[in-house]
Amino acid sequence: MSLRGCGVFTAAFFTVSIAYAVRYGYGMLLPGMLATLEITKTQAGVIYSSYFVAYTVFSPILGTLSDRFDSRILLTCFSALLAVGALLMAFVTTVPEAAIVFALAGIGHAACWAPVVSLVQQWADDRHRGTTLAVVTMGSGVGIAAWSLLLPIIVERSSWQAGWIQLGIFGFFVAGLNLLFIRNPEENEGGLSPISRVDVTRTLPRLSCRQFLGSLHLWLIGGSYLLVGFTVLVPFTFLSVYASEELHLSYATATRFFTIIAVAGMAGKLSLGILSDRWGRIPVMMMSCCLLGLGCWGIANVSDLRLKIFFIILIGIGFGAVWPVYAAAAMDFFPKAAAGSVIGVWTFFLGLGSITSPIVCGWSIDFSGSYTWAFNIGFAAAMLAAALLLPLLNQSERTLGKYKWDV
Repeated sequence: MSLRGCGVFTAAFFTVSIAYAVRYGYGMLLPGMLATLEITKTQAGVIYSSYFVAYTVFSPILGTLSDRFDSRILLTCFSALLAVGALLMAFVTTVPEAAIVFALAGIGHAACWAPVVSLVQQWADDRHRGTTLAVVTMGSGVGIAAWSLLLPIIVERSSWQAGWIQLGIFGFFVAGLNLLFIRNPEENEGGLSPISRVDVTRTLPRLSCRQFLGSLHLWLIGGSYLLVGFTVLVPFTFLSVYASEELHLSYATATRFFTIIAVAGMAGKLSLGILSDRWGRIPVMMMSCCLLGLGCWGIANVSDLRLKIFFIILIGIGFGAVWPVYAAAAMDFFPKAAAGSVIGVWTFFLGLGSITSPIVCGWSIDFSGSYTWAFNIGFAAAMLAAALLLPLLNQSERTLGKYKWDV
């Protein structure tokens, strides 16, 4: 691997790390925000959903732009916007203010996934794309684990507002890394202009819009990704509040559940990411969905705390593997030139699930007075996500030859 490639992978690692730290830091800081802002679980869900509305709208746009323009500019500007959104969350006083500010962070995060994984796959060896993506996107697990340890200390010594400020400061540091290290492969190999990649992408095979939208893989995997997004947001929104209110654990102990998920996620990301290169993406994607679903079911229906921890570990393993394996599937079924667009569209589906989950599950908690329904709904969504992939189970080999590319 070249020195330039190492720099790209390092910056990508930290970009994913801060993006997911901000994204799931909300659930870690939510117990303090509920008390200070005096909001219901449904209102908390609305604030969180605003993040995913912005993320969902901008993900396909930025995914497409990443196929045509300089990734360094995109990642630097939008990771800085993510940092601004996190920083301003420390100063909100009402639900509308929080929703608008967190939406800014969501726009920033939109460039911290599809463009990142598309760029990484362009630098990676095709034989090890699943493994490379697993290693780079392990930044999400590292970010969640590190901040699940840091935020309780920051909150106990200062406030939840200080937690958002520290996340924002680290976000600006990552924006600087992107400015220094992110490069497109063509810049290193052909000395092309860093401003536009249009000349490069015009020479690569592409799918027509009709072929793209007519692909069964696009819609089935997209639908599965939507349901995965719904499931993931159940524990990441309400797990710490559930642990505090129903299990009567301290705030510091409750946030340790995120540490467990993150550590298990790193193990799942690496092991299942490697297996996806050998077994195929679809079987591993289905396995991840089932692990997420079983984890949610166990939290809702098992009373013993030790068993609940076991099911939280299952959530972590499934959660860790989902992102790199779904992303790697883009180049298994579509031309490399369209990878950013495909991942952007799938991320749009993911966002739809992420938007609805906090609101639906928050309402179910307010209505029933219990968290059981929320986690059971997450279980059902995950099982359906796995079922949607069944028609593709025997098509997990590379199928690009089935398409007629426009040149």
